Amino acid sequence: MGMVDPSKETDNNTPILASAAGTPQPSPSPPVELLPSDRPPLLPLTAELIQDKETEEKDRRARESEDRDRKNREIKAGLHPLQHRFVLWYTRRSPGARTQTAYEESIKKIADFSTVEGFWGCYCHLARVSSLPTSTDFHLFKEGIRPLWEDAANRNGGKWIIRFKKIVSGRFWEDLVLAIVGDQLEAGDSVCGAVLSVRYNEDILSVWNRSASDNQAVMSLRDSLKRHLHLPQSYVMEYKPHDASLRDNSSFRNTWLRG
Repeated sequence: MGMVDPSKETDNNTPILASAAGTPQPSPSPPVELLPSDRPPLLPLTAELIQDKETEEKDRRARESEDRDRKNREIKAGLHPLQHRFVLWYTRRSPGARTQTAYEESIKKIADFSTVEGFWGCYCHLARVSSLPTSTDFHLFKEGIRPLWEDAANRNGGKWIIRFKKIVSGRFWEDLVLAIVGDQLEAGDSVCGAVLSVRYNEDILSVWNRSASDNQAVMSLRDSLKRHLHLPQSYVMEYKPHDASLRDNSSFRNTWLRG
């Protein structure tokens, strides 16, 4: 074996790239400003979603302006304006499978009101719950929201379902109506409306909200309902998202949450 020249030994502590340390490196390129004209066009679906959002925001501002004007007129007239304008609807369910078209055609508007005086004028002329025929529904919703799963305000939401014996349902319906009309429920902005469903063995109250995915608002609404209806904490309520109702074409079967 030949002798190794110590001057040519490799130092294990010397990085392999050490010999390149003195090599000049290219300077980074200056940042390039992206002009609006350089940006790629939005995909049609993205543009449509943005336009829908802008339209919703424009409609919301218009409704708020109309509400302010309405309340000012009602106050000048000596009336007591409510926080929201409401519409009362009525349906009588026909036998057989439910179809969207048939259901929409069955919804009949009874009245609308936006003042305390208007509410009592409407409510006092309604038939009592105990006198309503089976398969009858009353729907009390904020103006601009139809009692349909597919409505824009409802489609991402769901409903709390509360079942009562027929002998007491009238009182609980009245308490619920007063709480909604008086804007007494927590997470009230998320509430779309309420439904009374008269059935053969029981009556069912449903409170619809805008977002089934907002768990905090959903549970806050549940707790508020129990307080205002004076229900014990152990009273079982059920929750069902509207998209689940659309899938199984049912209002009250296959509920997702009990609490």
